[in-house]
Amino acid sequence: MVTQTLTIEHQNTRVLPEPDVFIHTSDGTRIPAHSGILTSVSPVLENFIDRPRKHRSSERIIQIHGVPSDAVTAFVGFLYSSRCTEDEMDKYGMHLLALSHVYLVPQLKQRCIKGLAQRLTTENVVDVLQLARLCDAPDLYLRCMMLLTNHFKAVERTEGWKFLVKHDPWLELDILRFMDEHETRKKKSRRHREEQGLYAQLSEAMECLEHICTEGCTLVGPYDVEVKRERKPCGKFATCQGLQVLIRHFASCERRMGGGCQRCKRMWQLFRLHSYICQHTDSCGCKVPLCRQFQLRMHQEKRKDDQRWKLLARKVASAKVMSSLSLPKRKRDEETRVAINNPGIRSFKLL
Repeated sequence: MVTQTLTIEHQNTRVLPEPDVFIHTSDGTRIPAHSGILTSVSPVLENFIDRPRKHRSSERIIQIHGVPSDAVTAFVGFLYSSRCTEDEMDKYGMHLLALSHVYLVPQLKQRCIKGLAQRLTTENVVDVLQLARLCDAPDLYLRCMMLLTNHFKAVERTEGWKFLVKHDPWLELDILRFMDEHETRKKKSRRHREEQGLYAQLSEAMECLEHICTEGCTLVGPYDVEVKRERKPCGKFATCQGLQVLIRHFASCERRMGGGCQRCKRMWQLFRLHSYICQHTDSCGCKVPLCRQFQLRMHQEKRKDDQRWKLLARKVASAKVMSSLSLPKRKRDEETRVAINNPGIRSFKLL
């Protein structure tokens, strides 16, 4: 094997003494270096250098094998300059991550984690994942897992995945478990968003109901308030017109008392939900129909489904608070409202 001695371009203006340590690579390359610089950057290299030698005149030699000599050269160059070029990261990013982990160089390790995360592909993700696990790089490991999850069909066709299936079944199991948990979290999050959307719609329906029964609007209003005669849509709530039509139907429907009308049942549910949310303590304070009656029944009968209604009322009230906190006041009236035929108002089921 031919021994080759390299000179490291240190990219600084310091005047350095003669090298007093040599790094040997797998192909026999000798890289001259300075013990003072190496020990100041890496505690592992410091331990190597501080080991007693058999002969004081013998050279200090550090063996770094198992990676290409050019990767070792880039590693030593970083120890001197704290720089790593994009070209070096493209070619030796994985080798540099392994070296930075073994020799405890955190600055280079963070640089490699960031660089490899930017260079992840379906072809290299399995190799980077295995290395991230060995090198204790949880952020990079998670990035790899997410890419695997989102592009599993493409990764499954790569040689890296086929090799992993044959030789590392435990890691394969971890990946499949992560994918299953990720899908479960997505479904749970989607369900939570849908529920919050429904609670927000019900919260708006409660506001709209109080608006109609207290102030009056284009079609419906309390007996002591003159109803507006113009036929322009209500500018306060997009659901107002539809809710007014539902109230008018409820007031005149002949099938209401027998429970055979679904539209009346929905209106009855809105009245009942309002009674659980209503903050008026006196009998004359609230103008929403049936509010007082529902509250009296609630206190007298203690029905089995009261807890469900109370829980729904708390969630609807919470949705109103969260909505008010998440939007600036000037934008609340501009928020996109639920359409008049939105199923959250016209076809929700409580019972």
